[in-house]
Amino acid sequence: MYPTLTQHVRQFVSLDETEAETLTRFARPIAIKNKAYLLKEGQHCKTEYFVEQGCLRKYFITDKGTEQITQFALEHWWLADYASLLYNKPSQFYIQSVEPSTVLCFDIDQQPRLFDRLPQMERYFRLIALKANAAAQQRIKFLHDFSKEESYRHFSQSFPAFVQRIPQYMLASYLGLTPEYLSEIRKKK
Repeated sequence: MYPTLTQHVRQFVSLDETEAETLTRFARPIAIKNKAYLLKEGQHCKTEYFVEQGCLRKYFITDKGTEQITQFALEHWWLADYASLLYNKPSQFYIQSVEPSTVLCFDIDQQPRLFDRLPQMERYFRLIALKANAAAQQRIKFLHDFSKEESYRHFSQSFPAFVQRIPQYMLASYLGLTPEYLSEIRKKK
């Protein structure tokens, strides 16, 4: 059993021990090293990843050849290229580990069987998707409302442990800053 997963699911829907065992049979655990890829641009994403331990990032390469991070996933978070999953088209993103990680893989083609056996999981995934959408909306608002410095200050106050955990150049990419400018902002403290 995967206690991190089952505890997380139980925050949203009921799940008895037998159902928890059923859920974990759909999970394929993998341990990945730092900087290992789960998905590369051009591949079809067929898996949703639940982070048991560690950190993942999703990014794309801009026309200028730089990495633009769009999302991180820490413990208890999900990550996938949902456009690739939904439309069965090649991904425009990379999914890579930021640190050694333990990830539970849920293959999308097994999802109907999971929902047949555990109907409450449809509700769980709907609630998770709503939370992720709300967070994305808030992030877009911050990108438009906040100055670059305000964006960093807000993020570092909201997620202080995370700011210490990831490399500065990745945080800069996520916030739409250059590493040099982020360094200047951090010196102003």
